[in-house]
Amino acid sequence: MKTFTPKPADLTHDWYIVDASGVVLGRLAAQVADLLRGKNKPTYAPYADSGNNVIVINASKMVLTGNKNDKVLYTHSGRPGGLRRDSYGQLMEHNPERIITTAVKGMLPKNKLAKVQLTRLRVFAGEEHPHTSQQPIEYKIHQVAQQAK
Repeated sequence: MKTFTPKPADLTHDWYIVDASGVVLGRLAAQVADLLRGKNKPTYAPYADSGNNVIVINASKMVLTGNKNDKVLYTHSGRPGGLRRDSYGQLMEHNPERIITTAVKGMLPKNKLAKVQLTRLRVFAGEEHPHTSQQPIEYKIHQVAQQAK
């Protein structure tokens, strides 16, 4: 039996929608990273771009466990004095999309392919999104947070 090697014609980029309400951040990021890499497909190869487009809705309703509200997320603009620190509690109120994007980015491999796959992630704080014409498939994360029950 020969090893299957995916060709560019074999690669498809499906659309999935994930509801983040009541889901723990780490579990959500791990599932979304797997979808972005295409690990749910039988034609998966780590070197091929067989990933999917993923839409995450209700980002403001995800759950942070432990003391993560006090945890600080650092970014730097590259300019002198450009270090920015925001706590997860502040980001949950103002920009929850940044929390999910950073968590998913950390779960992707550190290479050029991950940058391309991360561009296929779209995160929205609310229920509305402009990608209904792509007819995304609903992807269910089965275990929700203990605090949400």
